[in-house]
Amino acid sequence: MAYRVFLRKRAMSALEKINEPYYTQIKEAIYRLGENPRPMGYKKLRYRDGLRIRVGSYRIIYEVIDDMLLVDVIDLGHRKDIYG
Repeated sequence: MAYRVFLRKRAMSALEKINEPYYTQIKEAIYRLGENPRPMGYKKLRYRDGLRIRVGSYRIIYEVIDDMLLVDVIDLGHRKDIYG
């Protein structure tokens, strides 16, 4: 049962600004969310809706809509910037 992965404009523009090798690692992690939207190491966020996974020093913030089999990637960025 595969989920569709949707990247919001904010996440897409943030991804375009990230350099290698993190760009490829983050892109692969996002695609893997379609196969397993709750991978080992994911966390539920406390101060906003959604979940997050880590890729090095970067964080991917997303929501899972199980009824529609959809992973909605809200935002991503460096850990010092993403939670603000």
